[in-house]
Amino acid sequence: MSKTIRKVLIANRGEIALRVIRACRELEIRTVAVYSTVDEHALHTRFADEAVCIGPGPSPQSYLNIPNIVAAAELSGADAIHPGYGFLSERADFAEIVERCGVTFIGPSAAHMRLMGDKIRARTAAQRAGVPILPGTGLLTNAAHAVVEADRIGLPVILKASAGGGGRGMKIVRDPAALARTFETAQAEARSAFGCGDLYLERYVESPRHVEVQVVGDRHGAVVHLLERECSIQRRHQKLVEESPCAVLDDHLRASICEAAVSVAKAIDYHSLGTVEFLLDGDRFYFMEMNTRVQVEHCVTEMITGVDLVQEQIRLATGAHLEHLERVYRPRGHAIECRINAEDPVTFAPRPGTISALHFPGGFGVRVDSHVYQGYKVSPHYDSMLAKLIVHAPDRPRAIMRMRRALGECVVEGIGTNLPLHRWLFKQGAFVSGNYDTHFLETTMDPEAVRQEADAFA
Repeated sequence: MSKTIRKVLIANRGEIALRVIRACRELEIRTVAVYSTVDEHALHTRFADEAVCIGPGPSPQSYLNIPNIVAAAELSGADAIHPGYGFLSERADFAEIVERCGVTFIGPSAAHMRLMGDKIRARTAAQRAGVPILPGTGLLTNAAHAVVEADRIGLPVILKASAGGGGRGMKIVRDPAALARTFETAQAEARSAFGCGDLYLERYVESPRHVEVQVVGDRHGAVVHLLERECSIQRRHQKLVEESPCAVLDDHLRASICEAAVSVAKAIDYHSLGTVEFLLDGDRFYFMEMNTRVQVEHCVTEMITGVDLVQEQIRLATGAHLEHLERVYRPRGHAIECRINAEDPVTFAPRPGTISALHFPGGFGVRVDSHVYQGYKVSPHYDSMLAKLIVHAPDRPRAIMRMRRALGECVVEGIGTNLPLHRWLFKQGAFVSGNYDTHFLETTMDPEAVRQEADAFA
């Protein structure tokens, strides 16, 4: 049964709130922004049709405050809520409350969030779908159990939080004598970060690439993929550069990994946007997890397919069919995204403050998604991302040259950013040739050379 969405409340802030506002405006849907007192003058409050304050700056009192957000929806008459990414976007209880209030949640069901948000259950679901998984375990009962299982799997292994993400609760173990101690540390970290200390083990892959596949499913059983994204350039297990297509996939391997992603989504009757993530080890791939939301890096997929993913997400929430997407896409050129963060380019320590001067690049094949402006105050309360710089070109070498040019035009003054790291990265032969893995920055970065890049633009 199809629904009509007339007004969307965006339960988020920053560039993703603006991204949803733009998608809604083109669909002739009115928008409601919510904001903390810190964000009173943010762009998403200015460009939405309405704006409602939901509390003080700290996230638990505002962007994570479910009663205040639901009250804002009722007050404004919004008939749908888009959660964006981060904050409440993968909180099953939030989705349930929204639906119980008679408001459409623009995303998957709460059941899907719970299933794929539990990494142990997600591994089982992937295995049942016939998708390869790394040798591993279910829930570990204690440190002694972990020691027994590690001996069965063989070292090295990696401890992971079942409710985890962003690298928190993840610990690599190479020495059996250190496993029990590491287990306790990882469990405490997971409990602190996620309120759940459940851990499991997987065989550790020494030099993997991180490849993810964009899937789209409707409420009528149709699921398609929109190709893959390469996300191996990371710092502290968090993505920094994403590109599509992946440079090391041939047509056969691309078809296999994309079909595996579709199999996972179909096996759970998934609807809405989703991303199935894999570790690529040579010509073999293994299911890692599934994210049940729009991804930060969705833009590179949009650039190579021409599909507005946020508009598709909204359409799917109304019960629309996917017929117009039911074909296997081939990439149109190459797209690369750099996350520009307010952080030290070497230590990655946050660098909040006021932007005193700002100039974003432009020109053919360049896109910037951002919420900041000259005079904008970067708050310590929220994620440090300032902008996503995306380029598109006919092939990877020309996309790299275009990104170099764009990074050279980008000016952000008054605060520290990771622009020098990006400028250094795009000059490295191994990156340019595509010969890199998820450990590239931690093993290759030259702090002095990165600092010199900063000095060159001072």
